[in-house]
Amino acid sequence: MYNSNIPTDTEVPSTAKLIKSTILAAATAGVLLVTVVMPAEYGIDPTGIGNAIGLKRMGEIKVSLAEEAAADAAKDTQVVAVVESKPEPEVVQKAIATQSHEMSVTLAPDEGTEIKVAMKKGAKVDYVWETNGGKANFDVHGDSKALKINYHNYYKGSDQKREGTLVAEFDGSHGWFWRNRTKEPLTVTIKTDGEYSSIKRF
Repeated sequence: MYNSNIPTDTEVPSTAKLIKSTILAAATAGVLLVTVVMPAEYGIDPTGIGNAIGLKRMGEIKVSLAEEAAADAAKDTQVVAVVESKPEPEVVQKAIATQSHEMSVTLAPDEGTEIKVAMKKGAKVDYVWETNGGKANFDVHGDSKALKINYHNYYKGSDQKREGTLVAEFDGSHGWFWRNRTKEPLTVTIKTDGEYSSIKRF
């Protein structure tokens, strides 16, 4: 039996047609490269067609984003290098002298007085004070002639007894003011223990 599907010589493309088709395909690819691919991917538009149809802007955005990403990666690398090469800071141990005192003051009706300790910024002093009877108005505050701070309030109120920790917010004098608002003499006794260089009644 003969195969009836064998193409005839007229149906098989000639070598010239194949060459022509190849050249045409290459030319089409070249045109697409110049008018579409280059503007859309790289922002390069030698013909102006990419700009007209918006492809050049797309390519410029892609290139810009790629450059920014590369710059960010370079910065990250530099930061890591600096962190890794930074030496460990030396820990300096500074001894802070601590003191303990107990003082008592007796106030006549409507009389006021204050006791302060000299402290460096960040220093702490634990304290407890109480009266021998009624409540005293109190004001915990600080001041510093060197820093020109006349008055810095920590807290105030009225009570018969208080205790806590006073933390200095600056170099200077920090302490307690009391006023006797009762009709009888009132004695206030305070105990201090902490990082201060002196204590004084004013």
